[in-house]
Amino acid sequence: MGGSSEVPALRRGLAVLRLLAGRPGPLSAAAVARELSLPRSTTYHLLAELTAAGFATHFPEERRYGLGVAAFELGSAYLRHDPLERLARPVLRRLVDSVGRTAHLGVLHGAEALYLVREQPRQPTTIVSDVGVRLPAHLTASGRAMLARLPAAQVRALFPGGPFVDRTGRGPRNLPALRRLLSVERRRGWAVEDGYVTAGFASVAAPVFDHGERPIAAITVTFRHVCEVECGETWPELAVEIRRAADELTGRIGGRG
Repeated sequence: MGGSSEVPALRRGLAVLRLLAGRPGPLSAAAVARELSLPRSTTYHLLAELTAAGFATHFPEERRYGLGVAAFELGSAYLRHDPLERLARPVLRRLVDSVGRTAHLGVLHGAEALYLVREQPRQPTTIVSDVGVRLPAHLTASGRAMLARLPAAQVRALFPGGPFVDRTGRGPRNLPALRRLLSVERRRGWAVEDGYVTAGFASVAAPVFDHGERPIAAITVTFRHVCEVECGETWPELAVEIRRAADELTGRIGGRG
């Protein structure tokens, strides 16, 4: 970069890229200028430079601009670096050291929760939710922590009907029951499962958000807990620690909760 005078131009170019990335289809230069409050001449210059570098594509018949191949390549390279997992590991490690229990990072994969990272205390306990394991999202605290922040229509699409998978005789059995539980957990701010996945174990989870305030992952702590019938415990003190870790990870990935 030639000097500090070029920084505003760089910021404007990045703003154009973010705008193009956030829209479902191409935009006209006039729309870009209007959305970003830029002069028309500046907008055309930025779009021309981005197009020449491959980060934008011009559709001349439509007189519109969209993302280019270079933007896709950059996004693909970002994913290859496993950024979420790398940023999450130190956060989970600090959480485990604080609470003395196993912590996971999970994401939604359709109607399942997929576990990407696990950190264990010095004396770990064998549990089913290992890295790479997929479990029914409606049964897991991590899955419901994310589902509770999704639009109702998206939840309905993930669980179109029929009886739900049951592992231990506990947990929501159908969509209405799941909706009621998600409503409670959304208001509370964290999700709980008490023996839904494995008898004798409980979990508490809180969501992690991306820059669009969408739930991109969840941090979960799992521990031994035995009760003959579901006791209704919500572990608020533990939830405070987990929510703090989830907020930290949200900030590390540039998200907004």
